Amino acid sequence: MYDLVSAALQAQQLSQAAQLIKQWQREKPEDPWLALALGQYWEAKDEVERAQTTYTKLLQTTANTKVLSQAREGIKRVRDHLARQREHSLNQAKAQPGSEIAGVLVLQPVVGDARQAAVQGLAQVMQMDAYTARTRLPSQYWRLYRTGAMGELRYMGEQLRQQRVPCVWSSIQDIKALPVFRVQTIQSFAPQVTVLCQNASGQRGTLQLQWSEISQWVSGLLPIYESVVDLGPWGKLKRKETTQDYAEVLDWHLHGRGCVLRFCDRTYRYRESASLPGLWEPPTDGPLIAATAWKALKAAFEQAIVPSLHRDFTGFGESALDFIDLLPEIPPYLELSRSAASPWDAAFQLYSVLRFLAYAPPRKSG
Repeated sequence: MYDLVSAALQAQQLSQAAQLIKQWQREKPEDPWLALALGQYWEAKDEVERAQTTYTKLLQTTANTKVLSQAREGIKRVRDHLARQREHSLNQAKAQPGSEIAGVLVLQPVVGDARQAAVQGLAQVMQMDAYTARTRLPSQYWRLYRTGAMGELRYMGEQLRQQRVPCVWSSIQDIKALPVFRVQTIQSFAPQVTVLCQNASGQRGTLQLQWSEISQWVSGLLPIYESVVDLGPWGKLKRKETTQDYAEVLDWHLHGRGCVLRFCDRTYRYRESASLPGLWEPPTDGPLIAATAWKALKAAFEQAIVPSLHRDFTGFGESALDFIDLLPEIPPYLELSRSAASPWDAAFQLYSVLRFLAYAPPRKSG
């Protein structure tokens, strides 16, 4: 029967081969030669992934040395075919306009029953073992996974999504193109929100909006470094930078207007802010009073803004720090009192804009 199926496959008579295989399955369903013929049938139909699965299972279930030898050859053929296919598709992706510009690829967390399939998908696309894939796939936070040319990253991202691995990608050019306005203070909370803000060029102006226009908002803690003197080896004094505090940044995403409003607890002008009776009163003066005022301001936001606040920046930031220096400069749109810039600022800008670009409106019930 195996010789008959092989002859039909060589003659490209796939329907005849399928009929023979069905007959064979009825007569001797456990025959290892049947499984080998089935793998070759899937190969002939160019369903190489099914062929690979069939051959792999055969290696695990049979002791017939002749069948094992041909199954190994089949797996090698399938892998070579997939490698050529990937190379061809990747070369096509690299040939697209704009494929050479710098970009990033971010993996999104997967938990529960979907995680095992996502691990297998990541392993297949990135050609790594399952254990390594499991350590790379995040379970809590977004993870900056790759940087490089957009053509290759887009191809990887599309392959990952086909394998049910959630991910987002974007060019640095698109990330830098999103307008970010630094909010100096809120002049009114009702009937509309009126903010006094500053654009990237330093020009000041006001913007009016409804609370319902805030489609998404994110927060992040950015380290504030200070230079301190400490004892080094052999009791010598040594100056070093150490984290003394954290600045909190809040971004409102206005997808309807295509921009971001950025708040920072260190630069918000509390004394000039409007009051919100029962929730928020502008403070008089002093850093402690300002800290209390910031908490009250956030509480007012949480009552007024419908979407939940995304608070998972720190996990993403830790994965991004290894890549920031490899990317083109990303303006952070922040003015924090530091002796030197921090890569955490650019990481937050990257995170917030990626969140903006990946935003999907909530589905309406009914």
